[in-house]
Amino acid sequence: MVKILLGLVAAVVIAVGGFFGFEYYTQHRIKGEVEAAFEQIRASGGKASHGKVSFDLKSRTLRIDDIATESATQPPVRVKIASVTASGLGQPDAGRFSADTLEASDMEISGGISGPTDGKVTYKMPRFVMKDYSGPANIQLPSASASIIDAYRSSLQQFAAMSATSISAPSMTGTINVGTKMSGEFAYSGMTFKDIKAGKIAAMDVERAGFTVNTQQAGKPDKMTGEITNLAARDFDAGAIAAILDPQKNSEDRYIRAYGKMTAGPYTITSAQGVRMRIDAMMVDEVAVRPSRLQLPTMLATIQAAGTAQPSPTQARELIERAAAIYEGMRIGTTEMRGLSAETPQGPFKLSAIRFNLEDGKVGEFAVEGLDMNTPKGPFKLGRFALKSLDVANFMRVSAQFANPAQAPSPELIAGLFPLIQGVEVKSVTAPFKNTGRFVNLDSFDVNWGQFVGPIPSKVRVTAKMTTPIDASDPSMRQLVATGLDALSADGDIGAEWTGASRSFVVDAPKLEIGGMMKASARITLANVPREVFSVNPAQAMGAAAQIEAGAIEFTLHDLGSVDRGMAQYARALNVNRETARRSFADEIRAAGKETAAANPDAVAAAEALARFIESPGQTLIIKLTPIGKVPAMQLFQMLKTDPLIALAQFRIEASTGL
Repeated sequence: MVKILLGLVAAVVIAVGGFFGFEYYTQHRIKGEVEAAFEQIRASGGKASHGKVSFDLKSRTLRIDDIATESATQPPVRVKIASVTASGLGQPDAGRFSADTLEASDMEISGGISGPTDGKVTYKMPRFVMKDYSGPANIQLPSASASIIDAYRSSLQQFAAMSATSISAPSMTGTINVGTKMSGEFAYSGMTFKDIKAGKIAAMDVERAGFTVNTQQAGKPDKMTGEITNLAARDFDAGAIAAILDPQKNSEDRYIRAYGKMTAGPYTITSAQGVRMRIDAMMVDEVAVRPSRLQLPTMLATIQAAGTAQPSPTQARELIERAAAIYEGMRIGTTEMRGLSAETPQGPFKLSAIRFNLEDGKVGEFAVEGLDMNTPKGPFKLGRFALKSLDVANFMRVSAQFANPAQAPSPELIAGLFPLIQGVEVKSVTAPFKNTGRFVNLDSFDVNWGQFVGPIPSKVRVTAKMTTPIDASDPSMRQLVATGLDALSADGDIGAEWTGASRSFVVDAPKLEIGGMMKASARITLANVPREVFSVNPAQAMGAAAQIEAGAIEFTLHDLGSVDRGMAQYARALNVNRETARRSFADEIRAAGKETAAANPDAVAAAEALARFIESPGQTLIIKLTPIGKVPAMQLFQMLKTDPLIALAQFRIEASTGL
């Protein structure tokens, strides 16, 4: 028994001694591998040092104290970490290692900002934790001669090679300083990243971010503070960012998604100048990049070539071209800001929402909704304002050609602006009418154009509906005021379209209503309209216009009170009663028809229809003009100026009335 007991004790001693002997060997081996990793940084031109290295074999825990590194790139990036602890270490294969937990304490990262101000930015994190980490055992660092683009690309490659179930930092603070013009502080809390693998992050969340910025503009200091909460982003893909930095992929013309849905808010900003702004919520549906257009290395090279001096016209155009290409290289899904409000020295204002999207350098729709503000003359409200199909990229290119004040823009250049936006929509506007305490109400206004011939639209449509008070002090309005009107309402729809196959141009106004007055519709046709009419060359357009011929004209007018109001005014002028004035006016129309019968036999019938329209309020007057033979439009316009009766003689006139 004693022999067995002694043998057991001996075995335990040998086992324990062997264990501690292996731990001592492992400790020295790991210290060597840590030192080799730091030497790799020094070999690439950087600086690296560390303090005590310890390893607990039983828990497979490695701790490294007092880490300090400095990258070889310029400006350098410096990192200081009080300690790094990796627990549950493992080695899935020869080139990788894993850890149940990687934790860094008291981390500080600082770096310079390239530019004339030689700025500096610093981040500090008391605690940084990674769970279920797996990554390469050796890191390939960029050389000292590597550009900032190469350094970013290298970092993204390293990120793509690692994985973790989560990364968290309870808090992070920082400072930024770019000389006398700007300095600031910022802080983040509750940062969490989940499911990191192959360069993708499934979810990123930040509970709160705040900042304070001190600026100096024209010798006037300002302090701005801000806070944003509930930041969240889904489905981040670092591969998309790496693609736009990789010269081997700069010909790739497909969109690569960089972010899924992103949300944040509320967001508040306060300025010492007396401005306070709040956004309740922000949302971006998706962000994607197209490497063939979004070439950041080329953009940075162009900026560096221009330097800090005023760029030459050629350099300015190149910079604008590169910036325009950036817009063409991004696709942003529906972007929305809701619940905007601000307090300014001029007064408060509110916005319900701002929405836009972007693809191929074009904003499909930029919309502002629910504007409510005060003006010196009273409150102003806007239900909706929208720009349709705004070509931001090409607008930048065209605007660059307006930069020379010594050279007036050519007609071709001005016409080039038309295709860059294809519509405007306005709804529910209430605006003060002068200083009367009354309001103009614009229910809707919508204008669209398209079907371009060169840069000139050959198709236009306008609809509008509004009500405006009548200014009794305006001499031109006194006759309307005398009839009892104190406001005018209008509701109209008018369009124009050229058809190339038939060489016809039609102006169609299916509705034009003035409340309490009349309701009308019209259709005007022009024939033999050549394509050259839409030339931006005035001489060529005028030459082509000589070929245009007048077509059929149809006009319908329904009386809603305009006849009675007109006759009341006419009666006052004659100092007779209304019915006497009505008969007198109808007789004058019939007499005029008989006088012009020699020039146009249809005039008598037309005059009779017009007289009946005057005699019977609430009637509908229908007039149709059909050209007799070919009627050159340019000659017709000239005749209308000099002798309207001769102009009318070129048409067969059909007129009728009805209820």
